[in-house]
Amino acid sequence: MELTSGLVCRQLTFRWPKRDSAVPPVLDEVEAHFPTGAITLVTGKTGAGKSTLLHLLAGLLRPASGEVWADGEPVSRWRTDHLDRWRRNVGIVFQHLAVVSDLSAGENVLLPLIPRGIGWLQMEHDVGRELGEAGLADLIHTPASELSGGQRQRLAIARALVIRPRFILADEPTAFQDNEMTRRIISRLADAARQGAVVVISSHDPRLRESGAIGRRFHLTEGKLTPTDSGENDP
Repeated sequence: MELTSGLVCRQLTFRWPKRDSAVPPVLDEVEAHFPTGAITLVTGKTGAGKSTLLHLLAGLLRPASGEVWADGEPVSRWRTDHLDRWRRNVGIVFQHLAVVSDLSAGENVLLPLIPRGIGWLQMEHDVGRELGEAGLADLIHTPASELSGGQRQRLAIARALVIRPRFILADEPTAFQDNEMTRRIISRLADAARQGAVVVISSHDPRLRESGAIGRRFHLTEGKLTPTDSGENDP
């Protein structure tokens, strides 16, 4: 399996701590390569472990066994401080969004830029760019708590993309979007992939399964991740 580019799972196994050892693991010796320059879609039933897989790829969880490699580096082996620095190259869209309700839309998108030592004018430009792409430019000063569910989701995507990350991990990024916004989100992620990002999406959304922008497809069931050319196994 190619280890020099993209994200790679090698016999990746995960089970929740303190669970009965007789209970099957959430992920069971998963082998997969998520390549640079393509969008990879992971489907599966609710509870199959799709979010857990993304959290492992992002270094937010550690595997019980096996490894996650990023661009040829065994990131799942690294100490927390080293892993935290690497994670600055990762843009994550959480299923539950995790936007900061007390901050404005603009301040939410600004957050990941602050540790990067970028000048204020450049940060303003980057925040404006991403809010514009998300259709939220006129809401830059609006508290996140006053945004609709769909607007908050697009805000979470803008926050993930503003650093132009090397790795983009998106959990149900179109769940609250109409067809036009879904098309725009897919286009934005495809642009990031063309510019050299690794993009992994987990989703139930049939619009994503049917999109021509998706380069690779996997289905997750009973701890196993299986390549598939269609959504025929999806619920």
